[in-house]
Amino acid sequence: MSAEATNPATPGAIMPGAHRRRGRPRIDLRRLGRAALLGTASRGRLPDAIGHVVEAHRAHYPDAELDPLRRAYVLAESSHRGQMRKSGEPYITHPLAVTLILAELGAETTTLTASLLHDTVEDTDVTLDQVRTEFGEEVAYLVDGVTKLEKVDYGAAAEPETFRKMLVATGNDVRVMSIKLADRLHNMRTLGVMRQEKQERIAKVTRDVLIPLAERLGVQALKTELEDLVFAILHPEEYARTHQLMAANAAREDDPLAAIAEEVRGVLREAGLNAEVLIRPRHFVSVHRVHRKRGEMRGSDFGRLLVLVAEDADCYGVLGELHTCFTPVVSEFKDFIAVPKFNLYQSLHTAVARGDGEVAEVLIRTHQMHKVAEAGVVALGNPYAPSGEEHLDTVGERADPTRPGWLSRLLDWQQSAPDTDMFWSTLREDLAQDREITVFRPDGGTIGLPAGASCVDAAYAQYGEDAHACIGARVNGRLATLGTVLADGDTVQLLMDRMEGAGASEPSRDWLDHARTPAARIAIRRWLTAHPEGPSAPQAPPRAPYSGPSARPAAANAVVDEQPDATVRLAGCCTPVPPDEITAFVVRGGAVTVHRVACPGVTRMKSAGRTEVGVRWADVESAEYRVTLVAESFSRPHLLADLTEAIALEGVAIISANVEPPAQGGVRHTYTLQLPDAAHLPGLMRAMRNVPGVYDVGRAQHATAGAP
Repeated sequence: MSAEATNPATPGAIMPGAHRRRGRPRIDLRRLGRAALLGTASRGRLPDAIGHVVEAHRAHYPDAELDPLRRAYVLAESSHRGQMRKSGEPYITHPLAVTLILAELGAETTTLTASLLHDTVEDTDVTLDQVRTEFGEEVAYLVDGVTKLEKVDYGAAAEPETFRKMLVATGNDVRVMSIKLADRLHNMRTLGVMRQEKQERIAKVTRDVLIPLAERLGVQALKTELEDLVFAILHPEEYARTHQLMAANAAREDDPLAAIAEEVRGVLREAGLNAEVLIRPRHFVSVHRVHRKRGEMRGSDFGRLLVLVAEDADCYGVLGELHTCFTPVVSEFKDFIAVPKFNLYQSLHTAVARGDGEVAEVLIRTHQMHKVAEAGVVALGNPYAPSGEEHLDTVGERADPTRPGWLSRLLDWQQSAPDTDMFWSTLREDLAQDREITVFRPDGGTIGLPAGASCVDAAYAQYGEDAHACIGARVNGRLATLGTVLADGDTVQLLMDRMEGAGASEPSRDWLDHARTPAARIAIRRWLTAHPEGPSAPQAPPRAPYSGPSARPAAANAVVDEQPDATVRLAGCCTPVPPDEITAFVVRGGAVTVHRVACPGVTRMKSAGRTEVGVRWADVESAEYRVTLVAESFSRPHLLADLTEAIALEGVAIISANVEPPAQGGVRHTYTLQLPDAAHLPGLMRAMRNVPGVYDVGRAQHATAGAP
């Protein structure tokens, strides 16, 4: 495949999104190569070869100091002299092209200087100390970070370790990753000189890892071009069909999107809103997705309208005018200004329809929002600038552009991944998450999580491996199991087991079913690997009742006023004890069965026409009673033993016990107990509730097969 075939933006091809480059033509590598071969300019002058870079850089930073760029180019050109790329151009064209990509995105001077030098330490005799002496510690740090991403064959084993190193190198400065992404983009643009097999291998890794990373960093301009390049290599037939669709649309005499844009300009002009209305063509992959979703394409489907204004409030003013003067498509409205995406993206999305049925999608944002939407973290400038004026003021996790919340978590768990295979699979899982949520702690702090995360994930995000001792949670004030899926804006209070020693809580294998974040999954797996004997859930006792001490039947201790000599039994379905309110029914043989008034069996028998008889508790002190209690708890090891011990310490005998299989991280224990007297019941229930992991203890109320 030729270089032109793999690059949808080469001369002669349709160039969706070309407006992002402010009209500047793509760099001519052959001309640049000739300029590079002529050598450096006289001292103090800028070499002709970096003219494109300077022009792009001045568009964003009119007062930028250019001397570091001149000196970096001189060093890079002299050190790479004689080296050639596989495409035939001098090697210096590669760092120049990478630097131009970053300059067009709005990278500041330090990043551009490091970009010019990013291959010198790895591929030439230049040392890192030389770079540090000549350009300072910051440039040296960035060059070293990129250098650590040593070139390897793009094999299945090598590539995961390469990106693991990339994450480590990025640890303190996302500009390292920005340079890496620009480096990959230029290599993808010129991939046509390689074998088809190698093109496909590189394209797949770009698709699976680098494109999601570009999305996470918010560098949409870079991400969309990478998507198109990968699309052309991995799906050439579909790419060709999409190209034909776009070419046919470009050849149309009428352009409905242009007509709608003109109407929008008129509406906003009449409303006194100062706004710039642009047509934003869809790139190849976007057109392909729309075509698959909608089938036949309309003229307005090949692009979207972009409305740029000065202030946030103007965005909502534009939205109001559009929804007043056109018919809004309500399902298409999204407010990413009030709720920004995890990658700093802010914009209003809507769609409006004209009377003739043509529908146009509209993006509304400020000029600053647009800059960030296109360039992401690159647009934040130098995060270490002393004045603090070169980067955006943001809130929450996003306050430090060098460590977005998702990247901080990624860096934390990659250090814990025991092997490359786990790192690779977990990285891909994490990058597949395309949306983040924010949940709040009771103290007002926040936890950033991927959409679909559970209380298990929140626990490990907040406490690290100490989350092994988490036994439950309250979500928005209500008790919840650890498997509860969280929503954006939830308040989560994590309940921790503070006991130490053998009875302390431990993670269950079942937690893996609810863990969505790499941090949680890796921590749980590590503990389970180190403790193979650890149970996955509380071990249930035999379902058949077992006998304990004092397991003899209890006397009824109730009197039927109408039949004082009647045989009285306490119903097993609700196990009444004083001072429960009770009622009774006559059963076969003339015996009387006593129930709690609240027992469901009472309602059933009343509806069946059974007659109630009057009954009261006898005045008998220290009489024994049998009671059935249900303990609701979070699943954790040793819980059954702890509950049994708590019951025994109250001097209560266990007649039978049953533990239902865990569900959604919770477990239900049902105990039939012999009380030495009714006064023991409140204290017993308190003791059971105090067992870590138990969040409720209540009286059993269910009809049984033996109930009359």
